[in-house]
Order: sequence, then C-alpha cells, then structure tokens
Amino acid sequence: MWVAAGQFSVSADWQANARECVALMRTAADRGASLLVLPEALLARDIADPDLSVKSAQTLDGGFMQALMTQSRQDSLTTILTLHVPSTPGRAVNTLVALRGGETIALYQKLHLYDAFSVQESRLVDAGSLIPPLIEVEGMRIGLMTCYDLRFPELALSLALQGAELLVLPAAWVRGPLKEHHWATLLAARALDTTCYMVAAGECGGRNIGQSRIIDPLGVTLAGAGATPQFIMAEVSAQQLKEVRAQLPVLTNRRFALPQLL
Repeated sequence: MWVAAGQFSVSADWQANARECVALMRTAADRGASLLVLPEALLARDIADPDLSVKSAQTLDGGFMQALMTQSRQDSLTTILTLHVPSTPGRAVNTLVALRGGETIALYQKLHLYDAFSVQESRLVDAGSLIPPLIEVEGMRIGLMTCYDLRFPELALSLALQGAELLVLPAAWVRGPLKEHHWATLLAARALDTTCYMVAAGECGGRNIGQSRIIDPLGVTLAGAGATPQFIMAEVSAQQLKEVRAQLPVLTNRRFALPQLL
C-alpha cells in the first residue's frame, strides 16, 4: 500500500492550520495513499509564545477536528495527527488521533513528555499512562507513537511485539545542535530495532526541523522531506516485511523479556 507524510509550518491560527491539514488529506487521497501522517500539535504555534499550543487546546468535538472529520467522511484515508486536548484548567493532554471514514478509530495520549534540552513539556501537559493501541490499515498493523517517544526504544519494541508492522510518528522536532542527526539516527534505529516500517511527519518552520521520513525495516529512507512544507509518499509491502524478518529475526532472537513499562 501507499503511505504518505505531510509537513507544514503551523501558524497561530487554528482555522488556517485546519485548512492545511484538509489540503494534505485531499492530496493524499487523490494520489491513492491509504495512510497519511501529519505533524504533532497542529492546533496553533507561535515562537513568541511557547505556551500557545496549550492555550489553544480544543476538545475532540471542537472546530478543528470537525473540519478534519468533514474531509475524512469524503475518502477512505486513515489520517494520524496530534493536538492538545484540555484536561484541567490551564493544562492539556497531547493526544494522537487516528481518523477514518469521519470517525475516530484510535486515541493515544503521549507517554513521554519532552522535558529535555531546556524545554519542559510537562509544565503544562499531562502525560498519558497507557501503551498505545494498534490499528489496522489495508491489512497492515500500525503502532502509534508521538515525537519524543522516538528516544525510548522500549515503546517501539512493545508495539512490534504486539504485532506492529509499521510505526507512525507525528512530531515537532525542535531545532538545535545535532538535532537533525539525532532525528535521522533514531528513526533508522527504531526501524532496525523492530524490523518495522516507519512513517514520521515533522512540523517545519522557525522552531522545528521538518525532515519527514518514510523508512523501511532495514533502516533505508524510501522518501524524505527537507525543511520546508512538503508532501512525500512511498509504497510499503507486507511481503518485503516478511522477507526482512526472515533474514533479520531480531524479534524472535531476543533473549531478554520486555520489562514492565507501566
């Protein structure tokens, strides 16, 4: 099947961001993609106000999601993204949403909050407490992750051991020294750790690096974006996955039981 990732620079206007998401959904559907991954925290962003994403939080039946649901009802695409959903006053949960047919088919609250490199996501965001579910797209089992989760191989491995064949990762990977190197290295490593395909969508603009990637189970980049708005696609194959796992059976060769995560 064909999978896609779309990246753009999130603005301070949630309605404009919703229109960007809808446009990418239409492009993916028109080009025959079965799965589209969009970046993390798409409601609103402003470099001058790092708290805007949380201040702009909306419920899952708010205007932002309603706009995407309307488009989703018009195609068979599965779309993955994250947005901030209010929790307690002044706080929110970074929530991954999977849409198909105008319905929410899965939710995941981000486990690993980005308290690193002088950023403290947990100051205003509540962490999730559950391992994300798997979903199925065109017969392929998909594991859900969000941005900073990429640095924790236990989560990707847990999903692969549950049966994931492809991992998705909406992200807003913050710029900084060597951060592009970390991004590329970790994406390839998680693909190799799990012998899964990876579809990662990164927000671009003044704060974040973009560089969306689609990677095969041997860590090879099949399609990649730069630092500007872009749409990428690649074909993924259950047969190729089966062949890779026969040649590189790391999931069955493991000698250590997965520790209890939560």
